[in-house]
Amino acid sequence: MAVVPTPLASDLRRCAILLDIDGTILDFAPSPRQVSVPAGLQQTLTRLQTLTGGALALVSGRSLGDIDLIFSPLRFAAIGVHGAEMRTRGDAPVQTRTVPLSDDLKRALAKVAALAPGILVEDKGYSLALHYRQSPASEPSVLGAVRTICAGFPQDAAEILPGKFVVDIKPAAINKGDAVRALMQFPPFAGRHPIFIGDDLTDLSVFDIVPQFGGRAYSVGGLTADVDGHFDTPEIVRSWLARIAAEGLGATG
Repeated sequence: MAVVPTPLASDLRRCAILLDIDGTILDFAPSPRQVSVPAGLQQTLTRLQTLTGGALALVSGRSLGDIDLIFSPLRFAAIGVHGAEMRTRGDAPVQTRTVPLSDDLKRALAKVAALAPGILVEDKGYSLALHYRQSPASEPSVLGAVRTICAGFPQDAAEILPGKFVVDIKPAAINKGDAVRALMQFPPFAGRHPIFIGDDLTDLSVFDIVPQFGGRAYSVGGLTADVDGHFDTPEIVRSWLARIAAEGLGATG
């Protein structure tokens, strides 16, 4: 069960709700393209967006284009590709915060997929991810190969982010935490207390900065971090959010 020691403030006009996607509000699937949005989640997110006066954002390693496809026809404020992209409102233009990895590095990394059947390559534009959920035994080989390749491209200044059956390679100049700090300067997020939920190592940089805004952070699954509470599964996260959406006061409350 979830261990959430303190209740979320019922007045959501004072809060900003920031949510990771995969492994947090959506269950993992064999491949990134196979994820699905469970019944009721879009309604919950729409309600929370209304109650917070628009201060709800998705914070993901996925690109904003991918996020929009998954949650279509809804569009939210969002941070994509670990902070490389940011949109302060659903109808706002996308801000880019770094330059992409070079094509040469991406091509070299893509060859890692040949190490074992089931390794999938995902080009996110600014970064590249290698998914080995269908080949978990290949993890040491994948990580070793990625480290060797990146060492051969020092000009790219790439950062390697191991995750849950995935390794992301992104520009070292950006991370989710810095992007969230930037997002919190824009209305309707400015002056709010962020409530962030995340599930893996890429979310640690957000956990670190949430207290600076008087917010709370919650982890999901097996992630161990210094947070305010913990959820065992995305299903429990969705139920908690649905309850808050039903009970909370906000812009329409």
